[in-house]
Amino acid sequence: MTIPGKVNMGLLGMTTAMTPPPIDSATVETTDLKPDPKPEAPPSFVKLAMRNMVKKGGKSLYHFTLTTVGLLGLLVGLAYLTR
Repeated sequence: MTIPGKVNMGLLGMTTAMTPPPIDSATVETTDLKPDPKPEAPPSFVKLAMRNMVKKGGKSLYHFTLTTVGLLGLLVGLAYLTR
C-alpha cells in the first residue's frame, strides 16, 4: 500500500516524507499583498445631525433657542395652573 506524499523505503514498511524541490527565486512571482480595505459603515444619525448643524449654524441656534423658550414657557404655565 502506498500513501500519497510518502516514499516506501523497503520491506519493513518504513516511510519518509518527500521533500519539495528547491524554489528558484527568479521564477517566484511577488505580489503586493494589501489587506482588503475595511468597508466603511455609513455615518450615524448623530454625526449627520452634527454635520448639518455646523453647516446651518444660525438656523440651528435659532431653533434651539425657540425650543428652549417654548419648553420653559410650557413648564412655567403648567406650574402656574396647577399650584
